[in-house]
Amino acid sequence: MAKNKSQTNSQAQLLKGSAWMTIGSILSRILGAIYIIPWYAWMGKYGNLANSLTAKSYNIYSMFIIISTAGIPGAIAKQIAKYNALNEYGVGRKLFRHGLALMGVFGIISAACMYFLALPLSGFNPQEVPVIRCLALAVLIIPILSILRGYFQGFNDMMPSAISQFVEQLARVIWMLLTAYVIMRVQHGNYVDAVTQSNLAAAIGAVFGIGLLVIFYLRQKRTVDPLIAQSNNQVQVSTNSLLFEIIQQSIPFIIIDSGINIFQLVDQYTFHPMIASFMHVPYDAIEIWYALFGLNANKLIMIVVSLSTAMAVTAIPLLSGAHARRDYRDISRQIGNTLELFLFVLLPASLGMAAISDPLYTIFYGYDRLGAHVLYLSSFTAISLGMFTVLMAILQGLDENMYAIRYLIFGLVIKAIVQYPMIRLFKVYGPLLATNLGLLTVIAMSLKHLSVKYRWRVDRIMRRFIGIASFSIVMFAAVFVAVKLGGLFLSPYQRLSAMLLSGLAVAVGVLVYGVLSLKTGLAENILGSRVTRIMQKFR
Repeated sequence: MAKNKSQTNSQAQLLKGSAWMTIGSILSRILGAIYIIPWYAWMGKYGNLANSLTAKSYNIYSMFIIISTAGIPGAIAKQIAKYNALNEYGVGRKLFRHGLALMGVFGIISAACMYFLALPLSGFNPQEVPVIRCLALAVLIIPILSILRGYFQGFNDMMPSAISQFVEQLARVIWMLLTAYVIMRVQHGNYVDAVTQSNLAAAIGAVFGIGLLVIFYLRQKRTVDPLIAQSNNQVQVSTNSLLFEIIQQSIPFIIIDSGINIFQLVDQYTFHPMIASFMHVPYDAIEIWYALFGLNANKLIMIVVSLSTAMAVTAIPLLSGAHARRDYRDISRQIGNTLELFLFVLLPASLGMAAISDPLYTIFYGYDRLGAHVLYLSSFTAISLGMFTVLMAILQGLDENMYAIRYLIFGLVIKAIVQYPMIRLFKVYGPLLATNLGLLTVIAMSLKHLSVKYRWRVDRIMRRFIGIASFSIVMFAAVFVAVKLGGLFLSPYQRLSAMLLSGLAVAVGVLVYGVLSLKTGLAENILGSRVTRIMQKFR
């Protein structure tokens, strides 16, 4: 009875946490994608060049954010969950406070490095230097924001992180649009200045996010203080050992969390010289090609990938708690629940995006046949990126960090080996194909390790995967037909009609996948009692 209750609670926690993180991530990603419509239009003929500049600076910025936080927020979440499971809430609070001080120091060092190394980091491109330097301010303060989120996630309280994500993004988007409009439309200025101000928005958003999380922390403190007073107090940890524990736990997080960014940096620093070695085209033309997959398509598929990121963040504390209790049955269930939930959501979402790639690209960037084709391939890449994110999170939650790092290195080696042949053969599609080959290597090795060591129900996953994949393919075909038939009346080449066409196709996709998954009981098996109640309500 107790075991069944524990199983139900852990699944409920996963679903509740995933729901909050999914809502926060999706709203933030959608907001981060919608702003691109006016922003890109205001850039005029420099739209793709501005996007190329943004993508390159943000790839560098993302790496510095990971380094400046040193994986500490994830490590803090994991360790707080561990000590909470042992009823040592006081140790968790102490861990958080030391981590906060450490974040301040790391932020200062990382921001200084990013500012003074901007020229070599830009590949000695003078245009990119001010764009990178203005992001140094964000690197200074975002570590504080990250560790506050890590603290709440350690309590498996995903709501503050989700809301702060949205508020941060809202403030950021408002600043970006305001400054882009003034510089490009009112002052008729330079697109580099507009990109620079848009990047400064990262710091503006972070300030608002921190303010909101501080309010949540003060409210939660009243609840946590009694728990600290009633802690077992059997674990005595010194300040130095706490700091050492944080650093020790954080180093693998740096390497693993950098995974997707490293794949993107390989593209950033190799695509232009590789393609220029066998094609004689203008510099700006290659930069525009890079923008097609480096930012244009990537920004849209990351809306879908954020689903898996939300689930991954939720999985780490739950798996860490089960690992601390040595509850291997619960670990096996958590692995299965996480992968099933991931596949149930991401597979149809990715295939659906592929099916509407033509009108979807038109909505955001205007009609571009090559851009739409790149988005089509990128939609399938989203599945690999999402699966990679979830599996790395599972391995981290189970203290399998060295295996995760080893698999990541293998994947990057594959990516590096096939990068030039793929670009030579497939031009602008090459980097995406090379990324998929590298990620699939990591995915295969991770799944094999987890199935051998933790003996989770591979047969159950495979049965449900076949169901999800089958329904997703049927949904893809239905949406594809809807786009083709709808295209006879609604042009996919004009923004307004493309929006109506996409809305029609999405409605068809949701209806087809929803009916199939509900009628067969697949949704009920994966999502649990909530779906059962909904099905009973609507008979």
